[in-house]
Amino acid sequence: MYDVIIRNGSVIDGTGAEQRAADVGIKDGKVVTVGRIDQHADETAAQTIDATGKLVTPGFIDIHTHYDAQAHWDTTLSPSPLHGITTVIAGNCGFTIAPLEAQHGDYLMRMLSRVEGMPLESLQAGVPWNWNSFGEWLDQLDGTLSINTGFMVGHSAIRRLVMGERSIGNHATPEELQAMKDLLRTSIAEGGLGFSSSWATTHNDPNGQPVPSRHASEEEMVALSGVCSEFDGTSLEFIPAVGRFSDEATDLIARMSAAANRPLNWNLIAVSTSPKQIAVMENNLAASDYAAERGAKIIALTVPCAIQTRLSFQSGFVLDALNGWREPMALPDDEKMAMLADPEQRRQLNELAQGPSPLRGVAKWQHLTVGEIFSEENGQYQGRTIGEIAEEEGREPFDVVCDITLADELATGLYSPLRGDDDETWAMRRDVWRDERTMVGGTDAGAHLDLLATFNATTAMLQNACAERDLLSWEEAVNMITDAPARMYGIANRGRLEEGYFADVNVIDPDRISLRPNEIRHDLPGGAWRLYGTANGYDHVLCNGAEIVRDGEFTEARPGRMIRSGSETTGTGIS
Repeated sequence: MYDVIIRNGSVIDGTGAEQRAADVGIKDGKVVTVGRIDQHADETAAQTIDATGKLVTPGFIDIHTHYDAQAHWDTTLSPSPLHGITTVIAGNCGFTIAPLEAQHGDYLMRMLSRVEGMPLESLQAGVPWNWNSFGEWLDQLDGTLSINTGFMVGHSAIRRLVMGERSIGNHATPEELQAMKDLLRTSIAEGGLGFSSSWATTHNDPNGQPVPSRHASEEEMVALSGVCSEFDGTSLEFIPAVGRFSDEATDLIARMSAAANRPLNWNLIAVSTSPKQIAVMENNLAASDYAAERGAKIIALTVPCAIQTRLSFQSGFVLDALNGWREPMALPDDEKMAMLADPEQRRQLNELAQGPSPLRGVAKWQHLTVGEIFSEENGQYQGRTIGEIAEEEGREPFDVVCDITLADELATGLYSPLRGDDDETWAMRRDVWRDERTMVGGTDAGAHLDLLATFNATTAMLQNACAERDLLSWEEAVNMITDAPARMYGIANRGRLEEGYFADVNVIDPDRISLRPNEIRHDLPGGAWRLYGTANGYDHVLCNGAEIVRDGEFTEARPGRMIRSGSETTGTGIS
């Protein structure tokens, strides 16, 4: 009767209900029993898992990733499944690689490399770039991956395809807007989960110009959002600003949501106990209240972990958000090195960096720590802060940064301080997760491969909030990363351990759940590397009833399904 039986575990069903002792029976990729199963059933089951002393939960859902390209060269979508993730939503922030036309492929590839920190050589060597429509692209990936995947339709991609070079610096004509709406409509009909876009000042193209979506008018944003109202099971994702929302941004996202009759989620609240950051957070969360009064729904994503940023002058990402640094960070490497080597240009750069910017704190050079180094002469600096080195050598901190970076031909890893890993911030983080205007998410997994390691956020959340600090019950925490995101995106029959639901299941040892140290892994196409990290405590991870992770290692199974709007999603309307 059963393909898999999971016995003797404590089942947390994802709804927030109290855990209970039960067996789980799986047949044809779905949960068919949650309760006591006769011992004789083991004789006919293909696999029996003993979960004594373990938690049995739904697979986790990560609604903000960028696995669009990696899916072509890494069918496991690592490392997410090693952190209990069995469903991901990608295509966020307006950056997708479908639909595609040959004459725009190089631009889209270089834009993706620039804004999402994917090595260009990996995109060139690892992605075939041989489709046209959104549906053709989904068909290529369908049935090849370890976990379930769904993809938003990206604004910058459709704007570039319709407007070409006019997509930079120009508003759309009525004819161009209609063509964009038609292309978005076709892409959603072929399975896209909705519309994503970005006005983030950190999102610049390979030429140092704002990406195409940042040149759209408010009329265009609302009109494209409205296309989602025509399709069941769709949603909106948008970054209206970096830092504090203006009144105009708040009004815009409310109008986008209302036009779509769909929730709009934005990225990102990084929780801080700083009074200034608390004020920004409260201002931005108030956008949800404003929207609710107008029949709209706005949800803020918040990544559930402490964040440490790895900066690199080679990629320039984040650094290009400093005042006046957008164009300098888009220079070719040789020109960038010449600029950093010139004393007068150094002085000017540093003066600019101290000017107004939402990310001005990045330019407190003395707080950065030297991480990865690539030259022998920098060996003496590894693991030390720029401030310590500057004081010891009697130099200015920015001169130290420039000289170390030049010695490594821009490749040095410079780490910002790890902030927010204290009890007070974790308690505040918990309070933010409980706010109905927020949702746990925003890992950016698959992107910023040399910048961030937030792909491990689910494990960090469970380790810190449940296992170590006792801030949340396991039941509440699991609900936040299973049923809650499934309901927001309308993902049908996932996010719970219930009869009739797909068998996406984690078997977790609560006494062992913990992060393993991050590392650099040289496993990308073209010889590039990425930040990578695994976890302890995930004894078994199943997707659609097939075991994809056993004792922290991948199996050969690739049972993931393509989450297409309308067939694998439903609802999500506001009214």
